[in-house]
Amino acid sequence: MTEETSETLKLPAPAKLNLMLHITGQRADGYHNLQTIFQFLDYSDQLTFNAVHGQNISLSPSISGITSEQNLVYRAARLLQQRAATDQGAHIHLKKRIPMGGGLGGGSSDAATALVGLNRLWSLGFSLEQLAELGLELGADVPVFIHGHASWAEGVGERLTRVTLPEPWFLVITPPCHVSTAEIFSHKELTRNTPTITIATALGHGGKNECESVVSTLYPEVKMALEWLGQFAKARMTGTGASLFASFDSRQEAEQVFKLLPSALTGFIARGLNLSPLHQ
Repeated sequence: MTEETSETLKLPAPAKLNLMLHITGQRADGYHNLQTIFQFLDYSDQLTFNAVHGQNISLSPSISGITSEQNLVYRAARLLQQRAATDQGAHIHLKKRIPMGGGLGGGSSDAATALVGLNRLWSLGFSLEQLAELGLELGADVPVFIHGHASWAEGVGERLTRVTLPEPWFLVITPPCHVSTAEIFSHKELTRNTPTITIATALGHGGKNECESVVSTLYPEVKMALEWLGQFAKARMTGTGASLFASFDSRQEAEQVFKLLPSALTGFIARGLNLSPLHQ
């Protein structure tokens, strides 16, 4: 059994919303060029890190259907360990709160927190820019969580420009279905030629989520949830779904709608944030 040291670190891994998501083209490598706005939520998974003697990386608890080697947290830890050529190890405990497969970025956020946390635990001295480069190898959404500021994103989501957004209260709801990102991005009906817009246009007039119509067609649960939430406020989908959100001026307003949530749906209320809880 690997012996833990006394060094322990606890850090949040927050959820995110895509306030809009335009697809402006498809690249030769199959990936899509995007324009999107990322905002963080004060609703997070939590990672607890314990340094161990030796290079062992362990992760608990196990997640059904996913081996440790497939988990982004484990992959992030191994990647950092290898690039830093360190002989240090860690045990990582992941407390999940963010719904999986909802488009809320939980896996990417967990990976980002793993890179930031282990960089600190192991005293490696990597800059945020270096960690973001590593994170991009794990997923296009990882860099924004590492930099930790609300951002306008282009490219595959890795070209980031900081923005300052209103910080309303969001009601986030998740229908009982798991949307496949690969299925949505490969679907023949997906719009892939939306004209590019400027940051100013996006911030002033908003935008839409190009994936929303495809997901609503393929997943009736998403369509029904959008219609339900849309009775109370403008309802939008985040990422490729299945989670949906609406903004409210106060927590009290969000709670009034939350109390009416149909039993088939799950949800939570969270404040929108410009600065990630990981960096607060």
